[in-house]
Amino acid sequence: MLDLELLRSFVSVVDAGGFTRAGERVHRTQSTVSQQIKRLEDDVGQPLLNRNGKDVTPTEAGERLLSYARRLLSLAEEARDVVARPESEGAVRLGVPEDFAAYRLAKLLAAFSRSHPGLRLDVRTDQSANLKRDLERGELDLALFKRSAGEKGGIAVWPERVHWVTSKSHPRDTRTGSVPLIGFPTGCLYRAGAIHALESAGRSWHMTYTSSNLSGIQAAVAAGMGLSILSEIAIQADHRVLTAKDGFAPIDRTEVALVAAPGASPATLRLADRLAEFCSTVQAKAA
Repeated sequence: MLDLELLRSFVSVVDAGGFTRAGERVHRTQSTVSQQIKRLEDDVGQPLLNRNGKDVTPTEAGERLLSYARRLLSLAEEARDVVARPESEGAVRLGVPEDFAAYRLAKLLAAFSRSHPGLRLDVRTDQSANLKRDLERGELDLALFKRSAGEKGGIAVWPERVHWVTSKSHPRDTRTGSVPLIGFPTGCLYRAGAIHALESAGRSWHMTYTSSNLSGIQAAVAAGMGLSILSEIAIQADHRVLTAKDGFAPIDRTEVALVAAPGASPATLRLADRLAEFCSTVQAKAA
């Protein structure tokens, strides 16, 4: 078992960039912090810090341990909060794709938090593949994510409408040559669908703009940098939808799934009910 106090000192040294400043953060002397780091290095059997005079940086092993140390300390704090407050509803870790987060979902979550003051809500936005992975690893309690149509499992599932889009004011001529693509990084369901559709049609392609931020992708499409695939709720007024007449047939069907971890808490299931209602409304409006 890793000692949480040793991990706290390790994180403090990395964040502060030195032993003296770290000691001030954890209310320990410099020598005590140094001894704690030595004990931690003995425990894991690896040097964790590069010491260059007053400057201290993590080694490769230290960088690997750092993210785990932060998560362990955060989980310990969460557990302490739950036990210390009997009236607490605990914590719910929710994962959502960015286009849903940007579409009124923040207001829903804020309202839910206000109506449940004893609940600690931790919301993360990410690519659907990462959200699904983190849910399976037990790092999320509830996740809303995109997936290929027909996959099994989930509290609720909605068919998703996605479209090829280009700029309304500055459309790209893509009748010949390599198709310029705009999209999320590798691993994105839409990106994979776009590439598969083009290659199946015998078309060449190249990435002209990659962003992990939805607003960046929307802006790049509007500016005429290339084509992208967006869900219907993410298409803006300065985008133009492309169809089979333009040479861009629909891509494989996708769906939005709301999935809870096994043994989900009552608070998690209450939030799932609110999200299911929200998503049903969004899909109905898009129909």
